[in-house]
Amino acid sequence: MSAIASFDQLQRFIFNEANVRGELVQLQQSYQHILNSYAYPPAIQRLLGELMAATALLNATLKFEGEIGLQLQSDGIIKYAVVNGTEDLKLRGVARWDESIETFPETFTELFNKGFLVITITPKDGERYQGIVSLDKPSLAECIETYFLQSEQLMTQVRLYSQQGDNAMAGGTLLQILPTSSEATNVAESTHFNHLATITDTLQADELFSLEAQDVMYRLYHQEGVEIYSPAAVKFECHCSRENTVTALQHINVQELLDIIKQDGNIKMNCQFCHTEYVFDEMDVATIHAGFNPDAQTQSQ
Repeated sequence: MSAIASFDQLQRFIFNEANVRGELVQLQQSYQHILNSYAYPPAIQRLLGELMAATALLNATLKFEGEIGLQLQSDGIIKYAVVNGTEDLKLRGVARWDESIETFPETFTELFNKGFLVITITPKDGERYQGIVSLDKPSLAECIETYFLQSEQLMTQVRLYSQQGDNAMAGGTLLQILPTSSEATNVAESTHFNHLATITDTLQADELFSLEAQDVMYRLYHQEGVEIYSPAAVKFECHCSRENTVTALQHINVQELLDIIKQDGNIKMNCQFCHTEYVFDEMDVATIHAGFNPDAQTQSQ
């Protein structure tokens, strides 16, 4: 199956007569980029795919510039898994687990012990917000639905999909009822919302991973009077750089760095998200702590 134009994009839409908004995301290259960065087992690959899709969907709910992060933590097989996204849908992610496990359980809940989901919203201007829910539902999607009920009192349907193999892909949908007034929370039953949620539940993973986004939309909602917005591109992008690593080394005692070099031959800094390795030798350390950039070209006088 070849890549098509709508993959690695998020499609927003709204049902004006029903006061319900929705999103649909399809990820291919952005998802594969994370999988190629580390030898994740299939169960971890599947989880990261769902987290990526969920982060993209929740990112589109933000009404300001900033970042959102979804992090799973537990004392079980999965120690933590996190995906961060910027307001322009640049995603990065990583996971850590008990690598002594050879056979992973089949269910979502068995991957965690005393697990919880942390959703962190960091606006460029304003205070940081964190919401926490237990990982006590049968799926990540249901845990996110619980988050919206608890934090925003909004009826929300989330569906997440992930497939592994040669054509690894991830994706998902989100439906959310819109408050009809500033006082309304709309957690009560809604005939329109339930109808649209039932229709959305007919979507199959193979449809999401083989059809253009607008073809999926037509199959689901062609009788529902849906208004579709322009799609937004989603991509993998890590924020790490050698320059940022140099800045970090400036805050470490020079003798500690030299001791590491004496023992190991050099200093290796590895990005946890993209696994890029940055290497520094004794001369680099001396240059950094002298207040200079070791990578700057020497200027002739």
